[in-house]
This record gives sequence, structure tokens and C-alpha cells, in this order.
Amino acid sequence: MNPIETERLVLRNFRAGDAQALFDYMHKPVAGCFLDEALPDMGAARTDVETRSGDDSRIAVCLKESDTLIGDLFAHSEKEEVAEWDSVSVGWNFNPAFAGRGYAFEAAQALFASLFAQPGIRRLYAYVEDHNTSSVRLCEKLGMRKEGVFVEYVTFGNDESGRPIYENTMQYALLRREWAALASE
Repeated sequence: MNPIETERLVLRNFRAGDAQALFDYMHKPVAGCFLDEALPDMGAARTDVETRSGDDSRIAVCLKESDTLIGDLFAHSEKEEVAEWDSVSVGWNFNPAFAGRGYAFEAAQALFASLFAQPGIRRLYAYVEDHNTSSVRLCEKLGMRKEGVFVEYVTFGNDESGRPIYENTMQYALLRREWAALASE
């Protein structure tokens, strides 16, 4: 992918030097949806970075001044699933040490602008667990609207007795025309 620069960030492909920073937030992911991607050790982090480096849909978010990895974005198209590539699943995962500074909004906004600059993309959507209030706020700040709630949709873990804990998942979306209207305000 071609890097995307914002005022404070660079969005780029992953590089070998990102392994330690990725491990820092992926050895114990905060959001349940990333638990299956947890990295047990640095060897796994190096392997994961190598895999991600060849995948343009996995985007490293780095501080512009130091090139330090602080999180990542993803943008998965439905290209293989439908004849027209017009919908893209988006998401984010940031190191909690960098929370509260607007980095996730800045990065996601730049990604959305880049995606909607591509002529075939009509719709972006994201899935968010209802208790992930920071991601809910981010979706809303980006202009996404809640389309629905999947009640007890998915489980990422079990309770003390071994029973699955099912989570409610919300779907947020944004159409190209809605993005254009926001940009003109």
C-alpha cells in the first residue's frame, strides 16, 4: 500500500521492526474480538508482523515523528464474496498506552477518506461489541450510524463454570454519500 500521512501519523504496511510494539498490545488484547489473535511470545509477534507485512488490508498506524507502531487498522473487502467490490469491513486495534489522544479517530478518518477516494467503494461497515464504548464513540464520531444489534451474537470466552459468554454485537455503517455530506459541512 502507499503510505497515508496525517498531521501526526503514518499509515503503512507492517515492517519487521514493528514486532515488539505489536506484542506490547497484542499479548493481552483489550477487546474480546482480538483474543484469538493474542501473541504468546516475541517469536509469534515476529511471525505475525511478517504475515501482516504482505497484506495491504492490515495497516500499521505509526507516530510520524518516531515511526513507533501504536495500533493497526484493517479494511477487508468482500471482493471474493460478491461480483462487485463495493463494501468494506473496517476496524481498529490500538495500544491502550496511546488512548485518549485522538489517534484512532485521526487514523480511521484518513483510512475512510482513502477508501472513499476509490471509485468502486460504496459502503464501509464495522462490528463493535456493545460494551466497547470507545469503539462505539469512534464509530459515531466518524459519522457511522448504527444499523442493528446482533443479540448474543458471538462468544470470545467462558465464565467460571465454563459456559460461553455471548456478547451483543452492533453493526455500524457509512455510505459514500453520507461521507461526502459530512465532508461538505
